[in-house]
Amino acid sequence: MPTTNGKTALITGASSGIGYELSKLLAADGYNLVLVARSDQKLNELATELCRTGKISVTVLAKDLGDPAAPDEIFKILQAQSIMIDVLINNAGFGAHGPFAQNDWAKELDMLHVNVIALTYLTKLFLPDMIERGLGRIMNVGSTGSFAPGPSMAVYCATKAYVLSFSEALAAELNGTGVTVTALCPGVTRTGFQARANVENMRMLKDAGMSAKQVAEIGYRAMKRGTPVVIPGVWNWLMIFSTRFMPRSLVTGFSRRMMETVGN
Repeated sequence: MPTTNGKTALITGASSGIGYELSKLLAADGYNLVLVARSDQKLNELATELCRTGKISVTVLAKDLGDPAAPDEIFKILQAQSIMIDVLINNAGFGAHGPFAQNDWAKELDMLHVNVIALTYLTKLFLPDMIERGLGRIMNVGSTGSFAPGPSMAVYCATKAYVLSFSEALAAELNGTGVTVTALCPGVTRTGFQARANVENMRMLKDAGMSAKQVAEIGYRAMKRGTPVVIPGVWNWLMIFSTRFMPRSLVTGFSRRMMETVGN
């Protein structure tokens, strides 16, 4: 059975989907965990499950990253408990589907806080200590939507484009420091994302996609290698690669068609 390796990983959006699967992988490798999500009940259930796998400690922090104060609160709680973070996984995020002019602004503002502001601020807070120790891993979860505009999901895809650009730039800045940054950019993944974004009938989601477990395993291996960008799935990689040779208008038109809703 695994025992603690003396290192600690913080995972946001840990209660379901890719974050849940990454939590299990880290626990299996002996990492102590700090699990962050909105649902206190789900986090405690996950903590109970993971603590059975070995001699690791699990700290649960029920925080809504849509609250601008949440990242600072998380950092101060861990400081007070003398918990140093060796692996930071910014996985929390959500989307919203529909015309930008008609979508609810409060929801889109919340999305900007979760997908962009919280991710950036948590990185800002925990990175200096990693650099000082000369050791650390950061994973930021983007999307295949990081690579192209997304009509009907304009704000979501823009946030994921930010995640990719930020991660690649930071990875280059940190070269030689012992700290690496990985942008995990999955395509269609079977999680609760679709229901929250109200996109169950989107054309591109009619295919089954990859499981959260598959995506997490690919991303976790890439993070351990220090790979700057990873796109799980051969089809996803080919689709993104092909857009490099297409006019932007064609890329946007293709994205628009894929993001249309269709009948059941």
